[in-house]
Amino acid sequence: MRVIAIVSLFFMFISCNEKLLDKPENLIPKEQMVAILQDLAIVNAAKTTNVQVLRDNDIEPMDYIFEKYNIDSLQLVESDRYYASLPVEYEKIYKEVEANLESGAKVLEEQKKVNDSLRVAKESLKREKEKAEKATDTLP
Repeated sequence: MRVIAIVSLFFMFISCNEKLLDKPENLIPKEQMVAILQDLAIVNAAKTTNVQVLRDNDIEPMDYIFEKYNIDSLQLVESDRYYASLPVEYEKIYKEVEANLESGAKVLEEQKKVNDSLRVAKESLKREKEKAEKATDTLP
């Protein structure tokens, strides 16, 4: 009974390391896959928040991705399926995408703060200039 349990465990460990899918010939490299998934997340967010901007600029999100990375839908699907068959690798890819999106959001937030500060300073200078002009325009 003990031997059967050990043999069963042995085969379970071996099967966990077994690749489910063969590597496709046109596999998208991991780094490029991260960039594609990152852009897909951004484009999908844009699509859900303001689809009219995409329509006005005649941008089809998936066509944009395919053209930017010089890939087709089949290559993307096959690469995604392959990486999904390797759960540890797939998780690393998505964690990197998430980290990149978070760092990008932080950069945008910092830029927004700087722009807001500049806008406030500009408005303050404009008010001061108007006060100075008003003070010099009046005749006693």
